[in-house]
Amino acid sequence: MFLLLPFDSLVVNLLGISITVLFTLLLVFIIVPAIFGVSFGIRKVYMKTLLKIFQWATLRIERGAKEKNHPLYKPYVNGIIAKDPTSLEEEIKEIRRSGSGKALDTPEFELSDIFYFCRKGIETIMDDEVTKRFSAEELESWNLLSRTNYNFQYISLRLTVLWGLGVLIRYCFLLPLRIALAFTGISLLVTGTTVVGYLPNGRCKEFLSKHVHLMCYRICVRALTAIITYHHRENRPRNGGICVANHTSPIDVIILASDGYYAMVGQVHGGLMGVIQRAMVKACPHVWFERSEVKDRHLVAKRLTEHVQDRSKLPILIFPEGTCINNTSVMMFKKGSFEIGATVYPVAIKYDPQFGDAFWNSSKYGMVTYLLRMMSSWAIVCSVWYLPPMTRQPEEDAVQFANRVKSAIARQGGLVDLLWDGGLKREKVKDTFKEEQQKLYSKMIVGNHEDRSRS
Repeated sequence: MFLLLPFDSLVVNLLGISITVLFTLLLVFIIVPAIFGVSFGIRKVYMKTLLKIFQWATLRIERGAKEKNHPLYKPYVNGIIAKDPTSLEEEIKEIRRSGSGKALDTPEFELSDIFYFCRKGIETIMDDEVTKRFSAEELESWNLLSRTNYNFQYISLRLTVLWGLGVLIRYCFLLPLRIALAFTGISLLVTGTTVVGYLPNGRCKEFLSKHVHLMCYRICVRALTAIITYHHRENRPRNGGICVANHTSPIDVIILASDGYYAMVGQVHGGLMGVIQRAMVKACPHVWFERSEVKDRHLVAKRLTEHVQDRSKLPILIFPEGTCINNTSVMMFKKGSFEIGATVYPVAIKYDPQFGDAFWNSSKYGMVTYLLRMMSSWAIVCSVWYLPPMTRQPEEDAVQFANRVKSAIARQGGLVDLLWDGGLKREKVKDTFKEEQQKLYSKMIVGNHEDRSRS
């Protein structure tokens, strides 16, 4: 037993030296640059190296798949059915013309009309443009993450060894490093905001609060090895306004907050999230709602209105979709934040799934599982565009204003602009959608009948 003591002492010393070296590297190359908002360019070199490896692996795996004559990737298309942009009236005219030969002027219901609705229903079932927005986008190339490959099979020893090496790097080096950075960032956020919260209100408190938030969010960004490109920073949100953005992931918050200073809006939570919320609100006027208050639209609108009317308060950060979409489209914006009358600062966020999929499928993964998947990916790469501020026009209602902002975000981010409510992720289609089609069809027939009667 005593013979093992020198060996044990050596192991302890080596472990201590390793921890010291690791902490020093974290402090010098990650934490200190995050505090001052600078970068040594290590992440960009890392990204370029990954791209070269992906290209080689993709070419090798495609060549092997071709030799074995089997499909490697799930075919990805935006739609399996070609849909012509024609109206209900035009299509029913065509059906009647090719079927019974009767014109649409005939006010009676024609049995052939049901073929239009049958075809539309089958098209929707076969190519559901809503449901597929809540599943991860299949990549056209392999990034050495097994979860992004549809039908991976053994191709060659070198490729398998490369994939195994990637697993070791991601789970044995990157994951512990990122967890340590995330813990550091969150700990500093709670500690820093709590200390700043005891200071009297004034410029000093506001200055320290801003830099504590920015520093901690930047450390958390580095915990994900996030490589972010910000465009048009002159359009960044200002005090007294509302920043609205498309929503893909919970990390959207730190992606934006690492480049700006925002007041957050959300529901009061318990546990670790509750501790963070209570610490943050001491240093910054965030807007937190109790569970019972969230359902009261008038109370929410009142609190938000009072906040934006005070020009000294920070811009509010809101994600009007209300749920996470897979970064291929933008779905319906809730009108609440557009009824206030404040200046809206639209922001478009577009992730590159080649290095890691940022989409959070909350129906499939819990928060802990999702964060582990994120931290075990290669990196999170995204682009952020700050769009010019927009205000509600006199002739616009809140819904029209929301749709105009949504269209601008979709256009800038290269996303599909959809009118569907993101709530369909968990709910059934409302009866109002069915009634809208019924009213449109009835109005078409009755309207033609009335026009003919007048003539």
